[in-house]
Amino acid sequence: MSTPQIVVHRDKELMAQAAAARLITKIVDAQAARGSASVVLTGGRNGNGLLAALAEAPARDAVDWSRLDLWWGDERFLPQDDPERNATQAREALLDAVDLDPARVHYMPAADGTHDDADAAAEAYAAELAKAARPEDHGPVPSFDVLLLGVGPDTHVASLFPEMPGVRETERTVVGVHGAPKPPPTRVSLTLPAIRAAREVWLLAAGEDKANAVALALSGAGEIQAPAAGAYGRSRTLWLLDAAAAARLPRGLYPPASP
Repeated sequence: MSTPQIVVHRDKELMAQAAAARLITKIVDAQAARGSASVVLTGGRNGNGLLAALAEAPARDAVDWSRLDLWWGDERFLPQDDPERNATQAREALLDAVDLDPARVHYMPAADGTHDDADAAAEAYAAELAKAARPEDHGPVPSFDVLLLGVGPDTHVASLFPEMPGVRETERTVVGVHGAPKPPPTRVSLTLPAIRAAREVWLLAAGEDKANAVALALSGAGEIQAPAAGAYGRSRTLWLLDAAAAARLPRGLYPPASP
């Protein structure tokens, strides 16, 4: 478990641009060290904002997109091209504009595919993760270089909501989510054990509506009540915030020299 590091930016636009620059550097370094890199994407306004900033970043071509594995932390169990799917939004924000290897883009199953329900879709995605894991990963999922998560106003991450069964899961790496308090109610999500297999976990939050969630998750709350508190990487956990989302952090946690 890594101790959370906090970086606070002036506003959400600067946060997205800075996060995009960080991600480019991390991917390039991983590709230089191991030949490839792996990133888990997140949806929502902050996840999509980061991807849009990455699309516009002058340094984006430093990445060898053909040697990048992309996964998703969660997905809405909707038809494949539904505009509410995280994958659809990611394609519009960035993926359609870069030269990815289709075999390395690991979409979560859609509702109009071969799986009858979200639980079957979750089992299929868990199997795909396990197939990609290497012996040195020491587990049923790859050691992702960076796993991105948006933080919801209720402290949810991926589709792990407070007090719901998914956040209590300790064995499976992917679960079907039913009755989510945020529409649509049926989803597929990585679990906390899968999230914590990542080398680095980056949590993104911007806006006044995230301030209470950020303060709660970083002030010692339990992961059942505040799932974001249970999301951390093996070597680094990075909270990327704007000033509004950081407004209720205890002064002892607020970094003194954030841009």
